[in-house]
Amino acid sequence: MPQPSRAKFIFFSLFFIFFMSGCSFLTSPSGGITASGGSKKSGKINSSKGVHEATMRPYTINGKTYYPTVVKVGDRASGIASWYGPDFHGKKTSNGETYDMHAMTAAHKTLPMNTMVRVTNIKNGKNIIVRINDRGPFVAGRVIDLSKTGAVKLDVFNAGTAPVLLEVVGFNGNVGGAAVVASSQPSSKQPSSQKPSTQTKTQPQQQQTFVGGIFMVQIGAFKNLSGANAFKQQHAGQYGNGAYDTVIKSYELDGGKIYRVFISGFRSEEEAKDFISAGHISGAFFVRE
Repeated sequence: MPQPSRAKFIFFSLFFIFFMSGCSFLTSPSGGITASGGSKKSGKINSSKGVHEATMRPYTINGKTYYPTVVKVGDRASGIASWYGPDFHGKKTSNGETYDMHAMTAAHKTLPMNTMVRVTNIKNGKNIIVRINDRGPFVAGRVIDLSKTGAVKLDVFNAGTAPVLLEVVGFNGNVGGAAVVASSQPSSKQPSSQKPSTQTKTQPQQQQTFVGGIFMVQIGAFKNLSGANAFKQQHAGQYGNGAYDTVIKSYELDGGKIYRVFISGFRSEEEAKDFISAGHISGAFFVRE
């Protein structure tokens, strides 16, 4: 269960930015509880640009800094799920919405707001789809805080916590371009092969990415392109089991050009800074574009 001070910590820090930047809303296409988090009582999704920018900035809770991440459909994680309900019902979430414990929403520490996540209870195979509209849980080992209704559907309500698998399945209340209804029935397949239950035929989203920034580490700078290319080749494919790219970007400096060499492909500021701390390359430093 989350700490009661969570919403105060985050919401009031974003409150001014949110209202100065204006609001735009997407409405859930149907009443009743849906996986987009909508219901007859809370069918609107706060998707304003200002809120997105504000909630993708690093923030600090209880002395620990969290870095919202870049994600894409298919990304997965695992950990412990918990839930939060009456004490927060009717209060503001981190993205400025009003928390409805009966809606299919959830809190996550770093996923972009309005990310659609399939949550599978590893113990019983049941799965639901929820929309991220809050930050938390700020308890070690826990990866997601479900609404009360989400916890009931997933059989987490009585126990309070459960081991879960998370998978990003869409953004802004949609999975493959269609609003979905959450399933609480066990799957006959393993979690890795489960498919979302949808109201309409879905479209592939494998290439869709929700970007909060481009996170890079500069590892060198050269006045001539040949030197930059040689340095790039020296470090290409050497880190992250080939997951990171080595790129060259040119910039104007004192009337001439300078060629900067970067390691790119980091999904968050935290990941990039961890790379630097590992000491792979002397003098490396973090850059976000």
